[in-house]
Amino acid sequence: MSPDELKDFLDLKAEFYEQAKFVEDDPIQIPHRFSKKEDIEISALLVSTIAWGNRKSIIKSGENLLKIMGNQPHEFVMNYTDSDWKFVHRTFNSVDLDFFFRSLQNIYQHHHGLEQAFSASNGADLKANILKFRNLFFQVPFENRSAKHVSNPESGSASKRLVMFLRWMVRSSKKGVDFGIWKSIPTSALLIPLDVHTGNVALKLGLIERNKNDWKTNIALIEKLRKFDSVDPAKYDFALFGLGVFEKF
Repeated sequence: MSPDELKDFLDLKAEFYEQAKFVEDDPIQIPHRFSKKEDIEISALLVSTIAWGNRKSIIKSGENLLKIMGNQPHEFVMNYTDSDWKFVHRTFNSVDLDFFFRSLQNIYQHHHGLEQAFSASNGADLKANILKFRNLFFQVPFENRSAKHVSNPESGSASKRLVMFLRWMVRSSKKGVDFGIWKSIPTSALLIPLDVHTGNVALKLGLIERNKNDWKTNIALIEKLRKFDSVDPAKYDFALFGLGVFEKF
């Protein structure tokens, strides 16, 4: 395909998959159960953190998270004291969740909430946003095993789950999928949540040349996609994901 044909193809697929019905079978349905900003962003961060594996199992674990928090994420975090519950999703367990609750409490009590925690001086640099958040998130005591659940782009990680969380928070809610509740990061700064599906499709379409899903590939991919839409390049996540998961492209 020529560049123009590829743009038209991806625009068509992005439009097709970014529909409200997408939410029905996706982990993003968990934060969609709330209207309060803090409830949305807390539940979204937690469910995006455990978003690996089968989507049905992720949703089930997300529902377990809501039960633990009494369906009031913000109030639960602000009043959190200790763990009297059990939680496991693959390698993420009660020890990790306790750390997340304590860290979130610290962020809301002392750093003006999650949006501010991700608001680096240069909002257009997503790496800077993530690194600021990591710096604040690890201010509370934690066990070494929990560190792996907060990815680090400085080490080359694609940071798929944090990139996805940021897409949820920043992109417009007009299509009924993302939330658009954060204004401190421009949509033009967002990246694609790079995983095996989006990476393979991007490789087959010639959008990337490397088959390694890391931060370097993140940047190479978004630079190509910004040529198609400089304002909202992350919309193409729906195209790449849909082609990979639903169409087995």
